Amino acid sequence: MDLNEKQLQIIQVAERLFSEQGFDGTSVRQIAKEADINIAMISYYFGSKEKLLEVLMVYRMANFQGDLLGIIANDSISFFERIDLIIAMMIKRIHANRRIYTIIHSESSNNNRSIQLDQYISQKKDNFKTLENFIKRGQDAGKFSKNVEISLVLPTLIGTYFHFHYNLEFFKGIYDLSTESKIQNYIETTLTTHLQNLIKALLKYGN
Repeated sequence: MDLNEKQLQIIQVAERLFSEQGFDGTSVRQIAKEADINIAMISYYFGSKEKLLEVLMVYRMANFQGDLLGIIANDSISFFERIDLIIAMMIKRIHANRRIYTIIHSESSNNNRSIQLDQYISQKKDNFKTLENFIKRGQDAGKFSKNVEISLVLPTLIGTYFHFHYNLEFFKGIYDLSTESKIQNYIETTLTTHLQNLIKALLKYGN
């Protein structure tokens, strides 16, 4: 998705405000003020606050498919090595985009909202299909167990990350995560390694 500098500025401000205050609690006027733009520019570029959120969701999903395919196509390394790379890439992206996941969870559960999630859901399905096909290739090659509930692999990753994220104050006390750099390092090392080992064991031995 190609966005100009001004559009990027708007969606970055909107993402922060939607995450901190909720979609309903954030006005277009506030977005414009904090983005230091004329309020009419939001209508010009996006049409409405709802359309702005839709663009934000799709933008944050962009390039994931390419990154995933790039790892999967590397047949010079083993299936399990590629699983390690896929998980590390995914956790890094989830952490970087944690605000949009929070927003999507909130908005997708609101039955009264007029947000169109079709494009986001379509991208999500494509990403799942790509991962599913890779795991099935590993199964056909005799590397992965046939007894794996593939549809639960991604929820296992995302759920574990967000359990950590939403209980960060608890984990700060246990692991002395007193600075942002320590939190980042914990996610990139301990948490990522735990999930790599967990998913590899699941794929090797089955459910």
